[in-house]
Order: sequence, then structure tokens, then C-alpha cells
Amino acid sequence: MSNTSNTTPKQHTVASSTVTRDLRDLDRTTDNLYESIVIMSKRANQISNNIKEELHQKLSEFASSNDNLEEVFENREQIEISKHYERMPKPTLVAIQEFLEEKVYYRNPQKEALKELL
Repeated sequence: MSNTSNTTPKQHTVASSTVTRDLRDLDRTTDNLYESIVIMSKRANQISNNIKEELHQKLSEFASSNDNLEEVFENREQIEISKHYERMPKPTLVAIQEFLEEKVYYRNPQKEALKELL
């Protein structure tokens, strides 16, 4: 099973906390709850990796070869960037919302091969 959507999440209308979900909504497109969970999990990992990479790139702009203690405490921009990323919705919540809105591309080669045989 592969998931090829590689975009960083934009501002979605994603709840910032956990929401109770109806399991029937989660397996509507795949007809298999476990397959749906695997798809959402892989997408959440992609989102998480993209966010980490983006944050690392932004914070690397502030890195210097000879940091001293005063510079570390005075860097308010770096703190604001970190706070922004902390306030973002969790990758799992974004992945679930994208999956429910059918914005995630996925495929299952085993299912495709089985359909070809029938």
C-alpha cells in the first residue's frame, strides 16, 4: 500500500483536540477499517516528517558556529517559530481529516492484482 501525497498540511479546519469518530465513516472508502487506519497512519507520518523538515530548515537559519549564552536567550524569533509549530494541529488529526475528505491518494497493489484476476 502506498500513499503518494507529499504536501505539507495547509490550514485545515482540523479540530485541535481529539474527536470521537464513527468507525463506519473511516472504512467507507476502503471497506476495511484496518486498511483505512494504515493509510491514515502513513499519511500522518508523511505530514510529521514534512513539518519536522520545514521546522528544521527555519530553525537552522538561526544557528551560528559560536553561540553564547546571551544569544540563546535573546532570540525571540526562534521562540515564536517554535510556538507556531506547537500550536499546529497534530499530524494524526490532519491525516484523519484529509482521509475523510478523500484528499489522500492511496493504492493497494494486492487489491488491484486480485481485481485483475477476477
